[in-house]
Amino acid sequence: MTRYFGVQNVVPVVKSRLLPCFQESNGLESWIKPPSNLLHKMNDAELFWRASFAPQMKDYPFKRTPKIAFMFLTIGPLPLAPLWERFFKGHEGLYSIYLHTQPSYEANFNQSSVFYQRQIPSQVAEWGRMNMCDAEKRLLANALLDLSNEWFVLLSESCIPLHNFSFVYDYISGSQFSFMSSFDDPGPSGRGRYNDQMAPEVTITNWRKGSQWFEINRKLAVDIVQDTIYYPKFEQFCRPACYVDEHYFQTMLSIRSPHLLANRSVTFVDWSRGGAHPATFGKDDITEQFFKNILEDQACTYNDQPSSPCFLFARKFAPNTLDPLLEQSSKIFSF
Repeated sequence: MTRYFGVQNVVPVVKSRLLPCFQESNGLESWIKPPSNLLHKMNDAELFWRASFAPQMKDYPFKRTPKIAFMFLTIGPLPLAPLWERFFKGHEGLYSIYLHTQPSYEANFNQSSVFYQRQIPSQVAEWGRMNMCDAEKRLLANALLDLSNEWFVLLSESCIPLHNFSFVYDYISGSQFSFMSSFDDPGPSGRGRYNDQMAPEVTITNWRKGSQWFEINRKLAVDIVQDTIYYPKFEQFCRPACYVDEHYFQTMLSIRSPHLLANRSVTFVDWSRGGAHPATFGKDDITEQFFKNILEDQACTYNDQPSSPCFLFARKFAPNTLDPLLEQSSKIFSF
């Protein structure tokens, strides 16, 4: 062309270094990177569908450090947040945090807080109703979007840790079982709440009761999020005075994966005072003897062997317990 047209000076073609604003990634990182913004636009159906994705191969083709997802189901503020801040300090990369609040509440943690921007899209959750279990499923589904989350702990704003982080991590990661309380209660607040219209999916012989507060592994979390068999039965036939958060997950998991359950909770709750709700502890309860009773005077099994301590967390603690808890945390909890 140069000889034909007699062009003497040819400008070489320079490849542009400008990249388009959006470039589709075809690498593994786009699949394994956790969401950078928890306030996504997915509705529950979309979220649960996305969270139900589960690899069928046991080994991961990338370096994976298993994390514990701490899921806080709250009405609004976290009055005991400073205690949890102290608990988490220095253990970055081994945990994730998720907050489900009433939808009208906007958390205002500062940027240095472990709770900063950890609020997920939330909806109303009412005690004893199915929307409470929906909130718990929402927490699990958001936590499942991070492939590094291996264990999932449900907590409330009135919960506290009873041990330092290392102890909690080793206890949970070393367990062969998940800590979901699930037992057969023959009384009026157990089998007495069963509705025979739940059969054949749920019969009275596999009806279970247990604490709302649990720790489960990733497989069980996926089982809960993807369930469409038992959910309709509980939604329709377990309404107050059948309190669904005490029965749905407990029954469903005991049917599907009984061999994976320790059939006990790791969250201490005091029902000795009677009533529909457990005891609430105030600042006058915060003594060494009080925690000694919780930590030492208990008997349970851990990996099928007799064990003590049995509890990693406890509730319900009033906001006025924060200062005495901070004062004694290093002495009592070792953090």
